[in-house]
Amino acid sequence: MDATAKEDCETILEMLSEEGISAVMSDDSAPGVPEGTYEVRVPASQAARAEELIDENPPLDEVEEVDDSTNLDLETIFHIEGSSVTGEMQAMSIKNLLASNGIAAVLVGDSVLPNFPFEVKVAREQAARARKLIEDTEAAAPAAAADELEAESENNQASEPRP
Repeated sequence: MDATAKEDCETILEMLSEEGISAVMSDDSAPGVPEGTYEVRVPASQAARAEELIDENPPLDEVEEVDDSTNLDLETIFHIEGSSVTGEMQAMSIKNLLASNGIAAVLVGDSVLPNFPFEVKVAREQAARARKLIEDTEAAAPAAAADELEAESENNQASEPRP
């Protein structure tokens, strides 16, 4: 149930009555009103005008608030020329790294058109955090690869038969 449904209906009733439309509010005790809801009912002859007015003046909580902040503008945090398979894989890996750390990212590029680069973009407010995450991951990668090679080497030596 919408917590503000009753208040929204009362607001709509007031608006319609100011425009000369006779309307009544019904709650779920009225026949045909689903449980937990409210309805505004108008005579059939005034229904089209009432719908127009409601569409032109939606309740405040239904008006989408748009944040026009420049912090939401997308900023490129990764760029690689040409759409080679490795370039596309790098860009996808970075996008997935960011997503797994709670940073929404957009992958821009087309593997069909080899002239265009691949880019990963994030909201400006997340750009510094995204760059740091990529930097930290790239710095840790050689050490992790070396550890993996060492472990693999040890496993191979352990599985070789001894003379």
